[in-house]
Amino acid sequence: MLTYIIRRLLLVPVLLFGVTMMIFGMLQFLDPDERVALYIRGDPKSDAQVDAFIHKYCLDCPIYIQYRNWLIGTIDSVSGEREGGILFGNFGWSKTGSQPVADLIEHRFPNTLDLTIWAVGPVILVGIWLGVQAAVHHNGFIDQAARVFSIIGTSFPTFVFGLLMLMFFYANLQWFPPGRLTDEFNQVVNSDAFNHYTSLLTFDALLNGRFDVFLDALRHMFLPILTLSYINWATFLRVTRGSMLETLRQEYVTTARAKGLPEHDVIFKHAQPNAMIPVVTLAGFSVVGLLGGVIITETVFDYPGIGSAAATASAQLDVITVLGFALFNGFILIVANLVVDILYAVVDPRVRLS
Repeated sequence: MLTYIIRRLLLVPVLLFGVTMMIFGMLQFLDPDERVALYIRGDPKSDAQVDAFIHKYCLDCPIYIQYRNWLIGTIDSVSGEREGGILFGNFGWSKTGSQPVADLIEHRFPNTLDLTIWAVGPVILVGIWLGVQAAVHHNGFIDQAARVFSIIGTSFPTFVFGLLMLMFFYANLQWFPPGRLTDEFNQVVNSDAFNHYTSLLTFDALLNGRFDVFLDALRHMFLPILTLSYINWATFLRVTRGSMLETLRQEYVTTARAKGLPEHDVIFKHAQPNAMIPVVTLAGFSVVGLLGGVIITETVFDYPGIGSAAATASAQLDVITVLGFALFNGFILIVANLVVDILYAVVDPRVRLS
């Protein structure tokens, strides 16, 4: 097991190098005049200033020098300070956010992480449960209903479902508003009396003993979680159902039944664990999608996460911010892929033995 994990860890630097090469390659589609925006906070006042920045950051140098400077930055000859360098957390300046891209990610990502933590349980566990029930009641009423549910869910556009939820639960019933917090509780969170221990609003609210803020935050997250869950349930249902049906036809399951084991033990102790391998992959990449910011969902519900920030940057052609988010998401994807590989070895010993 340890050898298997070490081999996977050794692949991480190679994958990170590949991601940085891809993002840097995308930057090469921009002219040096446009790439100047990576380093400066405003529009240059003259062509002379643009040329000065291009020369200062070697944007007209050979590509390998540009790549090195993009990774580690350059040292200012006067101040001695490092300027640029993604390895040092400098992803450039966000024109849409009016702040460094790294600060924008730091500000927005906790909101997306908060949403992910509360959404991942309903998304994965309910989806798996629906798939197992559909497979156990194969061709029965539950299975037929689940298949209809799956077809509708996979073909329903996310923004349409989200708007329907807004119309019903917010416009008509006034139960679950969009946004992050109501104005009253937003003032509480921004006050000096509210301590930010984790940067995660729901957890900080509990640690501050403000259950009213906690409930208000959950109320605002309910519709995004419901939308994300419904769309993902359909996919989890189909994958889990197919894997369970294949597993239930295996000889060891037939043998377990022939020995007189209770049907509950046959399904949940013998069949389900072996049917979870493709589901683990799906779960891993679903979490990646949530952590990377679900752009449509966050935009529809005006949720201030990393996805809505990426949508704003894309709409205003803020290329530097978009590529910064892409680099950040690539890092999340690599880490998630590592976790999925390790979970493979835990779920199926044949993986680590091979």
